[in-house]
Amino acid sequence: MQTIYYDLRDTKGQQKEIEDKISAAAKILREGGLVGIPTETVYGLGADGTNPDAVRRIFAVKGRPQDNPLILHVTGAQWLPRYCADIPPVAYTLARKFWPGPLTMVLKRQPTVPNETTAGLDTVGIRCPNHPVTLAIIREAGMAIAAPSANTSGRPSCTTAQDVMEDVGGRIDMVIDGGACVVGVESTVLDLTCEPPRLLRPGGLPVEDIERLIGHIDVDRAVNASLKENERPGAPGMKYRHYAPKAPVTVVIGAPSVSAKEIERRAGPSSGIICFDEYAHLFPRQTVHSLGPSSDKQMQAQRVFEALRSFDNSSVTEIFAQCPDNRGLGLAIGNRLKKAAGFHIINADKQRIILGVTGGTGAGKSSALNAIRDLGGTVIDCDAVYHEVLSGNEDFKNAINEKFPGVFTAGGELNRKKLGQEVFAKRDRLDQLNAIVFRFLVPELERQTAASEGICALDAINLFESGLDRLCDYTVAVTAPTELRVKRIMARDHISEQYARLRIGAQKQDEYYRGKCDSELNNASDSPEEFQKDAYLFFERLVEAIQEEKRHGC
Repeated sequence: MQTIYYDLRDTKGQQKEIEDKISAAAKILREGGLVGIPTETVYGLGADGTNPDAVRRIFAVKGRPQDNPLILHVTGAQWLPRYCADIPPVAYTLARKFWPGPLTMVLKRQPTVPNETTAGLDTVGIRCPNHPVTLAIIREAGMAIAAPSANTSGRPSCTTAQDVMEDVGGRIDMVIDGGACVVGVESTVLDLTCEPPRLLRPGGLPVEDIERLIGHIDVDRAVNASLKENERPGAPGMKYRHYAPKAPVTVVIGAPSVSAKEIERRAGPSSGIICFDEYAHLFPRQTVHSLGPSSDKQMQAQRVFEALRSFDNSSVTEIFAQCPDNRGLGLAIGNRLKKAAGFHIINADKQRIILGVTGGTGAGKSSALNAIRDLGGTVIDCDAVYHEVLSGNEDFKNAINEKFPGVFTAGGELNRKKLGQEVFAKRDRLDQLNAIVFRFLVPELERQTAASEGICALDAINLFESGLDRLCDYTVAVTAPTELRVKRIMARDHISEQYARLRIGAQKQDEYYRGKCDSELNNASDSPEEFQKDAYLFFERLVEAIQEEKRHGC
């Protein structure tokens, strides 16, 4: 068949022409045809999501496995009751904040949604795309459009209309060119049928942004590993090898400077390289596709599928790809690269490095630890582990309650402020609490550090008192002027100046940490972002020095 191609990128204000082409696309969809449609994430292969025959055509054209569900595209939250049942209030909260945009919500489905669309599941994924052309087509068609990415199954997703024509041109009725996709990776898929909500697929909306609105989100195992053969995917992209170019891909994780050196060591003349801008010069003999600067994840998201596709017209026999850390859009970018590689991953930070990061509250540990995450490292937050262990260990609760009666509510929840007011005012009471905490917490932290890979930082204010420093290769004190710490704590925790000074006074002073730690990282900056940049350079140099020492057995 001949595929109609409509270019709506440059219509020069010809509104009638635009409306006619949108009407033509909507007519094809109403009649059961297939249309390649632009969205902000990737191009979709659209069909009437309530028409089983049209949906079956999507699977046939893509060569898509039948147990891989599709996502319905609508124009807003007012469409939810039409296709979804038992809609929780949080769905409307998320829609008000993030629609139109790259968020797909998985909800119970109405009987009007056929099994073909949901792959037989009793749930359906639904989202509102942020592209004026596709929103206009949905309104004109009067139905939800089922639209997986417009590539053939397993191939890198399409971010331009030309990609769509290359993959499925001649097999679908129409392609609408709405320009290059501005996000570049598919939508974030969030399952709202469970509590807490579960991330099924990372995408163009960072999970951190969602958590700031609705609280903690669990992450499905399929985000970081492939599903087993007999497991059913709850959302697109969970089970099968996706996004793969013709040449095999190897993903190299770790600090950017270290992963680049590892690729340089492994690459041959016929290797293709996907790397950050800063390291492209290391590969003069290879075909290189740059993702953009290591600090610009928005650009990396826009380029990742283009990079994977670019090698199919070359003679490369293998592809090595640098991978960003898991923060923000990095989780989605890394997920796409790892799926393209079939989860064939090399950790460039071969030797585990345990860093102990300590210092008083308000000194800037959070920014320092974010710098470690930017380097590809993981952070074990001892305070968070403390609350996890406490919530599931009655002996731990009883031991605290025995020494500090009344700090637990009738429902068994710890009143942190009440406990804090008591222990921060009296040094001996703080020592009593710490003795209990160390007894229950240290074994769990020993287990987690033993299971860690690459760079791992222990975030521990009581690093030395607990004895956790013995697990560390290197310890770093994060320090800051007292007055700056007071201001930061007041702003961060919304507390009075008196209480902020009480908290600081109950802790060890900077001189203590300087005397105990191997190095000091001083934070006199008014800008967390600037300090994080300084911390990144500090830890990058430190990690390279430790790795060099370990390589030479020092």
